[in-house]
Amino acid sequence: MPLSYHRISLSLHHHQIHRHPFLCPSTTPVAGKLFLSMSMSSSAPSSPPESLARPQEKEELLSQVLKYHNQTKHSFTNYARGPHGLDWANQPNPFRRYVSAPLLSLLHPENDQNSPPYFAVFDSLPSPEPISKTTISQFFYNSLALSAWKSTGFSTWSLRVNPSSGNLHPTEAYIISPPVDSLSKHAFVAHYAPKEHALELRAQIPSDFFKRFFPDNSFLIGFSSIFWREAWKYGERAFRYCNHDVGHAIAAVAMASSGLGWDVRVLDGLGYKELEKLMGLHVFPEFSIPSRPVKGRMPEIEFEHPDCVLLVIPHGTADFEVDYNELRLAISEFPNLEWKGKPNLLSKDHVCWDIIYRTAEAVKKPLTMTKGTVFEPYRSGGMISGSSYKEFSLSEVVRKRRSAVDMDGFTMMSRETFYQILLHCMPTGYGGQKQRSQLALPFRALPWSCEVHAVLFVHRVVGLPNGLYFLVRNEDHLDELRKATRPEFKWLRPDGCPDDLLLYELAQGNCQELSKRLSCHQDIASDGCFSLGMVARVEPTLCEKGAWMYPRLFWETGVLGQVLYLEAHAVGISATGIGCFFDDPVHEVLGLRGLKFQSLYHFTVGGPVVDKRIMSLPAYPGPGIDA
Repeated sequence: MPLSYHRISLSLHHHQIHRHPFLCPSTTPVAGKLFLSMSMSSSAPSSPPESLARPQEKEELLSQVLKYHNQTKHSFTNYARGPHGLDWANQPNPFRRYVSAPLLSLLHPENDQNSPPYFAVFDSLPSPEPISKTTISQFFYNSLALSAWKSTGFSTWSLRVNPSSGNLHPTEAYIISPPVDSLSKHAFVAHYAPKEHALELRAQIPSDFFKRFFPDNSFLIGFSSIFWREAWKYGERAFRYCNHDVGHAIAAVAMASSGLGWDVRVLDGLGYKELEKLMGLHVFPEFSIPSRPVKGRMPEIEFEHPDCVLLVIPHGTADFEVDYNELRLAISEFPNLEWKGKPNLLSKDHVCWDIIYRTAEAVKKPLTMTKGTVFEPYRSGGMISGSSYKEFSLSEVVRKRRSAVDMDGFTMMSRETFYQILLHCMPTGYGGQKQRSQLALPFRALPWSCEVHAVLFVHRVVGLPNGLYFLVRNEDHLDELRKATRPEFKWLRPDGCPDDLLLYELAQGNCQELSKRLSCHQDIASDGCFSLGMVARVEPTLCEKGAWMYPRLFWETGVLGQVLYLEAHAVGISATGIGCFFDDPVHEVLGLRGLKFQSLYHFTVGGPVVDKRIMSLPAYPGPGIDA
């Protein structure tokens, strides 16, 4: 059946979204009433460790998460709550510094002759490099460093290798490392300062810490989020965007590591408290959540919320287990270390969107008290032909990636290139194995089975009919998705589609205006080669695992988005993440009801429009002012 924009747009204009209270299979009617009452209340939920929580307490945490998710949806008639205009006088400083902490300068790589071709790392990783000042410098330079400065008129701002919603960069990074020659004689915890491309030494840690728990030549990277940086511009929806950015950062680290022959994995057995101690974030004063949104001087709102820690390890290291209980005991001593440096103030005045912080409390992950194998076998990403790619090295792609501000509306993409990009979006890789586990680069950094799919609006792909398509990234969800979506969808494999690419045609037709309208009326969603919405399995995942999986679903979308960014640049075009879209109208187009599948992130890929009024300057040495 052809895709009728008139029919679907009419249903969007007058749509009635079918809602139901959040009910896990084991939930009692009392818990259902609890969700309905909490959705009308701003009272803070209790947040005991989920492993110790009673069923009703778990339902309270889940209810708070779903309250946040529904309250922060955009619709045709109402946007999620945010500031009315931007308070430029209090724009947060994008650079966290720890005042008086010793600064350990990193090296600035002069060239990337040792960087492998971009597409080669999807097939196999090079031999691992040893940990040294040189390789640690290269690692940060290609993952979290500044990539350029931009200037126009009286405005100057920096760009980074890892993208961020609104270029606000709520994500902070820490390294926990054994001794490194020419950098530190002791094992240490340090904060990465991207403007200086340097490490701020926070603490020395016990010398036997790494020998006890991890293989040789490994280290840890921790991420935290400063919600205020995003909330300053985006209000309540900022919690979503912060977690997109965590996903982008995870993928940025995984890609930079791959060029050095290193593998990466989120150590998700650790809980919130362990992460807080490991990164030294216990030094921030406790933040008391108000009962409603408030404005005023609240320096404590600038605290850092610990998100995750990644183990970086030489590829090919023999299998090993992490004893999370023993690791917890070792980390419990970290608050007794001598922590150096005082965090700088980012703004004079602040606005607290209370629901962000209540939700952050609800998603705090407990410790997983088990031993677990960390790494799964490496699986190659699918490859049709290397001819789709320009002759870029990995370093060139990750450092020169840019977010397009506009798309030109005429650039075309070949079907072969389209399929090639999507093949690298598959979590398991190629070779006949069922698509489910995240084993291919960079998805292998995530230790859970894939939960995110994509609905694609195809506009300008030569050899492929325009229309609506669906990319299934976990085969276990295929039957659920077919039953949950519109019965008139065709679910047919398009011509020439590789076996490992689970792409299905839903309906043919011009969907440019539809994609634009769904993405907050932004032309950029319709002027590229294709755009997409990332659809995650939300309700069942939270029921099965807990409220703490909610931000991780956004991390997964961020990792997928980073692949789209890099693939687009590698084939000679560009991409942009779109955080503003109309949530339930997207679901209505697909026929989705309830909370089983939800759209979490949008993206567009195509030919960029370059603004020649903006001057580009080198990342280092950069302007002597903050962005």
